[in-house]
Amino acid sequence: MEKTLTYEDAYNELAQISREIETESVTVDILAEKVKRASELITYCQAKLRATEKEVNKIIANMEGGNK
Repeated sequence: MEKTLTYEDAYNELAQISREIETESVTVDILAEKVKRASELITYCQAKLRATEKEVNKIIANMEGGNK
């Protein structure tokens, strides 16, 4: 069974890829793969943050509406 990706998992993997690239421990042969994966992780994290922001704003709006 494949584990569902969480924001924290994606962020940690992205940080690992970044460290590998910065320390030049990634060979040229796999650099493109790492950059592609980093792009996918960034897209995932951005979408997750937007969805969370939308949900929080909805909750706040409901709370404010209930206090009137």
